[in-house]
Amino acid sequence: MFKFGIRMRSMFATAIRSLQMHKLRSFLTVLGLVFGVASVIVMLAVAEGASQEAQRQIASLGVHNVIVRSIKPADSEGDRFRGRFILEYGLTYEDLRRIKDAVGNIEQIMPQREFTQEFRAGPNKLRGRIAGVQPAFFAGNGLELARGRLLQDADLRHFANVCVIGDETARELFRFQNPIGKTVYTAQGQFFRVVGVTKYKTPSGGVGSSLSAQDLNRDVYIPLTTDRSRHGDIIFSYQKGSYSREQLELSQITVRVNDLALVKSTADVIESLLIKNHSQRDFAITVPLDLLEQAEASQRIFNFVLGATAAISLLVGGIGIMNIMLASVSERTQEIGIRRALGAKQTDIVMQFLIETATLSLIGTVIGLGVGLWTPALVSWLSGMETKVTIWAPVVAAAVSLAVGIVFGLYPAQQAAKLDPIEALRRV
Repeated sequence: MFKFGIRMRSMFATAIRSLQMHKLRSFLTVLGLVFGVASVIVMLAVAEGASQEAQRQIASLGVHNVIVRSIKPADSEGDRFRGRFILEYGLTYEDLRRIKDAVGNIEQIMPQREFTQEFRAGPNKLRGRIAGVQPAFFAGNGLELARGRLLQDADLRHFANVCVIGDETARELFRFQNPIGKTVYTAQGQFFRVVGVTKYKTPSGGVGSSLSAQDLNRDVYIPLTTDRSRHGDIIFSYQKGSYSREQLELSQITVRVNDLALVKSTADVIESLLIKNHSQRDFAITVPLDLLEQAEASQRIFNFVLGATAAISLLVGGIGIMNIMLASVSERTQEIGIRRALGAKQTDIVMQFLIETATLSLIGTVIGLGVGLWTPALVSWLSGMETKVTIWAPVVAAAVSLAVGIVFGLYPAQQAAKLDPIEALRRV
């Protein structure tokens, strides 16, 4: 055992000397593995960050929720007109009652209605959404209070003329003033006293076929009962020379199910219930749990594709090691012949070259890990894109890099060991 240790130490020292004799060549060989390891880590970190953001947006909708949205039909499909100029579509309060009566595993049900409106406060104007909601809406959408208070049940009971406004609405309409207690006017002549302001919330991308991108910072939230009493069920809209009237009682009904296992079956029950009472498909149902599962499945495929793409760099690095070591065998033919003549076995020659390739692989892997772990933070800082390095990304990259280096160094080592000592000594 002691002799084996001395022999291995001697081989390692010889390998280091050999690499130091060709510093530039060794550096270029190592560079292939450095970029390979770093690219695997960085690409997977970017993919994981994008996936986490998408899954976070979906999860913010609530995996226990079933979201039903009103969908405006195309003009060619609209057959529910009252009179000549009023388009009637979407969810109704009767639909809300039917869902409450038919579905028994509801933990909470949140109706809401919103439509685009122009707001005014003094000389300042802003175009955003006015939304009739219930107090549970704010917690359900992850909205936090910046100042003042949120809507309360008493506001709904008393049809209070109050509102909570988004962060951007407050900044645009009231500039550097405190908006609490001040009044927001609408283009329809309604006015609401501001009782609260929500914190800034990052706008969400469109999720699912029934949910469009939302910017909750430009909203004005009023009690749902106040919305119906002040605005009625008919929405009047005038924009860019066009005038329209639409009857829309509810824009969305969010049903929170008390058992995660019953979410999908509840969505099916709600869908069949609405189909019976709607002559046209003027609603869409989104199940965030389905979207989350789809996003996770897509991420696994995406990670595999990106990982395989980045692994090509490791393959190129391995080929580089093989090429350099084959060249080294040709250059060191006489050295190999002398060592064999002095009693070195074929296994000693194989070990000598494997130690050299392993050393190159180890150096390239260590540097690649450093670059790969540092680069995602730089990408986030420069682009604002979220990145996340998972524990398995550097582990897999390092393991593959070391394996590639050793495997691709095995063939040159065997070729060196197979050299005939007499023939090797003749090559001067």
